[in-house]
Amino acid sequence: MSHPEQIPLPLLRPDWFVPQNVQACVTTRLGGVSVAPFDALNLALHVGDDAQLVAANRMRLRQSQANLPKEPVWLEQVHGTDVVTLPLATCGGASLANAAIPKADAAVSFTPGEVCVVMTADCLPVLFCRSDGKGVGAAHAGWRGLVEGVLENTITALRAGKQGRADQLDQACEVIAWLGPAIGPQAFEVGPEVRAQFIARDASAVAAFVPGQGDRWFADIYALARMRLQAVGVTQVQGGQACTFSESSKFFSYRRDGRTGRMASLIWMTA
Repeated sequence: MSHPEQIPLPLLRPDWFVPQNVQACVTTRLGGVSVAPFDALNLALHVGDDAQLVAANRMRLRQSQANLPKEPVWLEQVHGTDVVTLPLATCGGASLANAAIPKADAAVSFTPGEVCVVMTADCLPVLFCRSDGKGVGAAHAGWRGLVEGVLENTITALRAGKQGRADQLDQACEVIAWLGPAIGPQAFEVGPEVRAQFIARDASAVAAFVPGQGDRWFADIYALARMRLQAVGVTQVQGGQACTFSESSKFFSYRRDGRTGRMASLIWMTA
């Protein structure tokens, strides 16, 4: 039986040391069919793009060298801290195709073949895996979710394991993290209230802010994420070199363009 030829997409692959059964990739804005201002590989339905073009882009991702085992579970991201576990539970025999899109900003899975995904266009995508290869996760960390604990909640879910026993966390479970493309520290300007919220939770966060004009500050979202991860025992952290704002030919950026598409950061386990 012949297999259809793969559609080549410009995909980013995390540079990290993880078990062989862990697979991950990140899309760029390149390789899709959407038109301006969503050109070209927009994967989000909520930004005003033509739904048929988004569907075609998602199909291109499925048919690409990413080799996804199945359709990712796309989330309705709300800049919160909720984490869902895949596969999603069905209710009354309803199919996943007819199930409501979960409102959450992170997903974890302990089941091979389930694809965790988050979408971003300046916010920080973080991919996670357990060092034993028995669990993976993806989190969407804008500044609100980051300050409120979306990364910590994702790590807790991974340490809780397949049974989800938050009262019996596997503290010996080592979690590895990779920081995907987000807005860089020279472009992420925030107000004093944002800085104050981070410092209120961790005084060392002061080191991640540089003065801007007036009362504004430039925030290093990568440094802030590393601090939060370090505080909960995640010491293997890679990535964090890109800037979605300044690399306009490669990445979507909400802060730069306003109406724009979204990239996807995906992770899954093979059998």
